[in-house]
Amino acid sequence: MPRPIARRKTKKSVAKRFKVTGGGKVLFFKPGRRHLAGSKNRKRMRRLGKVGVLAETDLTRITENLPFR
Repeated sequence: MPRPIARRKTKKSVAKRFKVTGGGKVLFFKPGRRHLAGSKNRKRMRRLGKVGVLAETDLTRITENLPFR
């Protein structure tokens, strides 16, 4: 019997935190908005609410964990 080929699994924690767009960019929600919001100004909270684009340096590390993107 031939041995089955090993499959790569998706890291579910990464799949919940990041989204890959059609063009290949990786989007994520910025941390730091959940609690202690009283000490942060409105401008900062607005910026934290927007979606961020992942830097090129982290791109390979994240996309390795999302083989079926």
